[in-house]
Amino acid sequence: MSTTPKPNTDFDFLMGIWKCRHRYLVRRLADGHDWIEFDGSCAARKILDGFGNMDENDIELPGDRYRGMSLRTWDPDSKRWSIYWLDSRRPGHLFPPVHGGFDKGVGTFHGDDTFEGRPIRVRYLWSRISEQSARWEQAFSLDEGNTWETNWYMDFTRV
Repeated sequence: MSTTPKPNTDFDFLMGIWKCRHRYLVRRLADGHDWIEFDGSCAARKILDGFGNMDENDIELPGDRYRGMSLRTWDPDSKRWSIYWLDSRRPGHLFPPVHGGFDKGVGTFHGDDTFEGRPIRVRYLWSRISEQSARWEQAFSLDEGNTWETNWYMDFTRV
């Protein structure tokens, strides 16, 4: 009987090339209601024999185009994913991870960070997953996750 852990396939849907439509809240955690929309692209691939994956993003935020990268690692012992983000706006800075997994077709991931000097909870959701499309969203909470402000949506369409 083999005790070699098996890779997780939760993010297999994301592998490949995507165009992305972003919807971005201009003022976060400030009772903002103004959104901007813009385009981008994403290329995702498996790493570490399937125990991880990464994607590179071209984010065409008006007036602030930049590149970003997600790194996802699967821990077979805890049976959870860790997701890390870094981008060209702050090279060398690895943002704190979010952790979680998928249940009934929705991926939910939480972590701790700061925003404008304030401690926050961060939530990523993956939903609306099909072979040709998916949605990612980010939300922040100032009250330990009792309430959430969603501040970014990315709608993925396979190229």
